[in-house]
Amino acid sequence: MITFDEVNIQKGDRTVLENINWQTHNGENWAIIGGNGSGKSTFLEAIAGKIFPTKGQITKPNYDEIAFVAKDYSFNRIVQAATQYYQQRFNSHDAEISPTVREILQNQIKPIGTVDEKSVDLPTLPYSEDELIKSANLLKISHLLERKIITLSNGETRRTLITLSLLRKPKVLLLDNPFVGLDIESRATLHQVINQVAVSGIQIIIVTTPKEIPSCITNIIQFQNGQTKSTSTQASDFQTIIQNSGIKIAADILEIVKQIPAKNDFNYALNMRNVTVTYKGVNVLENVNWQVKRGEKWALMGPNGSGKSTILSLITGDNPQGYQNDYDLFDRKRGSGESIWDIKHRIGFVSPELHLYFTRQTEVWKAVASGLFDSAGLFKKLTFEERAMTDNYLKLLNISHLSERKIYQLSTGEQRQVFLARALVKNPPLLLLDEPCQGLDYEHVIYFRDLVNDLVLELNKTLIYVTHYEEEIPACVDKRLSLSKGKVINS
Repeated sequence: MITFDEVNIQKGDRTVLENINWQTHNGENWAIIGGNGSGKSTFLEAIAGKIFPTKGQITKPNYDEIAFVAKDYSFNRIVQAATQYYQQRFNSHDAEISPTVREILQNQIKPIGTVDEKSVDLPTLPYSEDELIKSANLLKISHLLERKIITLSNGETRRTLITLSLLRKPKVLLLDNPFVGLDIESRATLHQVINQVAVSGIQIIIVTTPKEIPSCITNIIQFQNGQTKSTSTQASDFQTIIQNSGIKIAADILEIVKQIPAKNDFNYALNMRNVTVTYKGVNVLENVNWQVKRGEKWALMGPNGSGKSTILSLITGDNPQGYQNDYDLFDRKRGSGESIWDIKHRIGFVSPELHLYFTRQTEVWKAVASGLFDSAGLFKKLTFEERAMTDNYLKLLNISHLSERKIYQLSTGEQRQVFLARALVKNPPLLLLDEPCQGLDYEHVIYFRDLVNDLVLELNKTLIYVTHYEEEIPACVDKRLSLSKGKVINS
């Protein structure tokens, strides 16, 4: 069905894929694996016709027979405009301007700020109600059709975007790391859904990790440095176990970091007292009590939708309901006159959505340097010292070679490393890492886990680490808060 014949692909002035020879046949479903920056996502883009070869030839079905599942809200400019800033997800009033799942699936999206709905000339419904319900049932989202898209969990959003693609009745479905950010139950559900789609006769081509290869996959191709390294029909051929990265932090960089004084002038980074957050009469958090002392290392755990992101938004000052709750940040009661920038200056923060708030043209070193100012981009000239610090953290995360590249030229894994460096660059007393390893291959997950562990211990930082994977938790973490449906189930 699809053939690559001596194909080269470039992005900007860089060759991402080189001399690719590959073909699929009817009845085959393919998994694409490989390290960060190996060319996996670019390979999918080439199949989808989003990027074209500079050498060689690609033979494939018609464009409308291939569906590339979107990874986030940026698939539609109006939907992206409705979700354009991070704090918006925690403002129930602002959430109202985002479209519903039904409106997205039926292409009935009205421009943001529409007052008179009759003034908008919407297209004819592309799908019948039976078609909509059939696909929604397959992806287990029929109960979400009237929900606003911004209120969905990661797993719910992922299944909605797959439904959007399946409604087109494609012959080939392309998925780029669909399991990223999902809890155990959501991953299991998505595995089941993908296997059901394959049974229906749609060919699956999926970028994923060796640990998350669906059972419907018949063939696996591994990329390395933009070339095909190997192929197999057995997932077990690629199961690599790395117990420890053997990381060694550069002593000179560590000494520079230690010379920058961290504001450790507090006893408690966080002290929550019966904190409750409610949206439309539903408690997202309910009577949460949590104390995080200076120097403690915590894992924050719980399934998608359990309230983890809401807690983080209270800590970072992004949730307006923080003002009506009783809790302290860095020994100061929230809402007692501190600015949001006073709070953010003490926190090194990584979230799964962070890359969405930077322009595609932002250079890597500028994205990292923006962490010094807690801004989504660099808007001032750096001092010599600030640039030197930026360069040191690029070295620390092994991304100096990416320094001059644009964000859009990076793989998902490379982008994740850039924003990890951004979180660390100002040497904050509190590291708030919300699934920081999303998009990293397993080797880089272990590398970053051990890097965080060593830095936190060397600098005696306070740490809150959010993940769905036990193996990602740094060894220094010795405390845990687990949530379920907004309630603390153990601490």
